[in-house]
Amino acid sequence: MLANDLIKGAKAVEAETGGMISQRQVYHLVENGHLPVIRKGRSMYFRRSELEAAFRSQR
Repeated sequence: MLANDLIKGAKAVEAETGGMISQRQVYHLVENGHLPVIRKGRSMYFRRSELEAAFRSQR
């Protein structure tokens, strides 16, 4: 169940949002602390539930 909630990388977030948010926008949101991220080495992981909550609050 937890593995289904994880998304690896900005490219996957872009695909998850249907291209509404570009990879560069994902990096920008992470750098400014607007998007929660889990870092493992150089990789970034995002929780699908946290992404939905973050984008829902920005509407």
